[in-house]
Amino acid sequence: ESSDENLNQWWYDGVYTNDIATDIFTLNTSDPRNAYSPTLDGKLVLLDGAKRDRDPYVGDIAVSGKTLFLSHNAPEASRNILADLADHQRDDGWIPPASIANYDLHLLDYPLWWVVCSYDLLLYTGDNNYIQKYYHTLLKVMDGFYPSVTDNNTNLITKGAGISGGYGDFAFLPRTGPVSYYNALYVLALQNAAVIAKSQGQTSDASRWTTRAKTVSDALNSRNFDNSVGAFFDGYSSGGSCDNKFCNTHAQDGNAISILAGVTNSSRSNSILNYLSSANSRPYGNSFYDNDVLSAGFSQRVYAFISYFEISARFKTNLVSSALDEIRRLYGWMAKNDPQVTQWEGIGPNGSPYEQGFTSMAHGWSTGIVPALSNYVLGVVPTGPGFSTWTVKPYPGDLSWAKGQVPTPRGPITVQWSINSDGWFVLTVAAPADTTGTLSLPVAFGGSAKRDAAAEILVDGKTAWCDGSVAYDAQFDSTDGYVSLVLPGGSTHHVTVKV
Repeated sequence: ESSDENLNQWWYDGVYTNDIATDIFTLNTSDPRNAYSPTLDGKLVLLDGAKRDRDPYVGDIAVSGKTLFLSHNAPEASRNILADLADHQRDDGWIPPASIANYDLHLLDYPLWWVVCSYDLLLYTGDNNYIQKYYHTLLKVMDGFYPSVTDNNTNLITKGAGISGGYGDFAFLPRTGPVSYYNALYVLALQNAAVIAKSQGQTSDASRWTTRAKTVSDALNSRNFDNSVGAFFDGYSSGGSCDNKFCNTHAQDGNAISILAGVTNSSRSNSILNYLSSANSRPYGNSFYDNDVLSAGFSQRVYAFISYFEISARFKTNLVSSALDEIRRLYGWMAKNDPQVTQWEGIGPNGSPYEQGFTSMAHGWSTGIVPALSNYVLGVVPTGPGFSTWTVKPYPGDLSWAKGQVPTPRGPITVQWSINSDGWFVLTVAAPADTTGTLSLPVAFGGSAKRDAAAEILVDGKTAWCDGSVAYDAQFDSTDGYVSLVLPGGSTHHVTVKV
């Protein structure tokens, strides 16, 4: 909960949307397009939508899985899907996106989402048995399939290389060549895979994937960035004015994920987000393209799925006001329009359901408000398997208080913060034993541009930061105005930031 009642309601709307899309997979209640699978029958799964398509897609779980982990103790609804898709991996390393078409719907991005979602499963639940069983699957994805669709001259995944020419993506978009989205997501997946490898003691794999992530990042920055607007080009398109060259269009997906993957530096991250604010802002969210070069209506279409990554990028770049503004436009629009309590698959021109009556009006991939508020406003994020290590880093923005808890395998992490009448930031955190947390505390909040490294910070009555006095390994980050300190779990800590 927080001081904004609308945000509170939309968080619960997101959980409700995810709840009604969580079900037992059966023959007569799943997508009729050859999606039934005996290996899923009778298992709890996160379906893409409550009524359509009723098939679990791994890309969707990048959002709906986090919503599940943050609201319910039922991780099997995610794990069952990830394991089943891994069991259907192709010999070349490709993983199907879902059971639809007898596990043969060719999407280029979804094996990368399988990696990201496996990483999330490890961090949020600590399911090491799953990681051990499917580590070889991970190897085949990262070292088999994606190198086969990479242009060795550019080091970028290139749609058209290898067998990828006819492959689609989350929205079956008519783009080809060195698409920025595929490559930004590749960097993120490589980084996540490296963390998984380290957790298994596979240091050579971790080193190789970290090095490759840097190589792809450098290539993406040098080849795909459009300096004229300050954002990444989307990619090529077959035929027309941009055949075999960059189209003059910029997509939300690749730009947002590039920031989350650390492809961009601070200056470039701010440039991208400022451009998206100026070019893509709509009354009902931010559109997934800045214009209609690829297809009519793209500049008016909003996907809450992809918007989640932009909102996350805004928080992580400390553009908190714009993050909250985007949330309020997007989720406020859905809450004001029928059916009001669920979150839509997509929004089209003038804020209508983007595919009219065919649109799923309760879609798990649109529930990103749940992880956005829990991870960034409340501020709790796992950094080690099963929350063995964690961070609490609230981004207050215009909010005056927030409170809540996040479930972990060891017990909940409970957080409450407020800005008191003196303008001090006051935080209480309780975490399970055998965990270690990093608290990152703002010395600038409430919209202030102030950055005061000399702020006094008290932890349980003891000075942790003041005029050079340091405890709890406290460190100041001048880039975002936060002081970070390390605290053990197993007790309740009271923190006051006097500015």
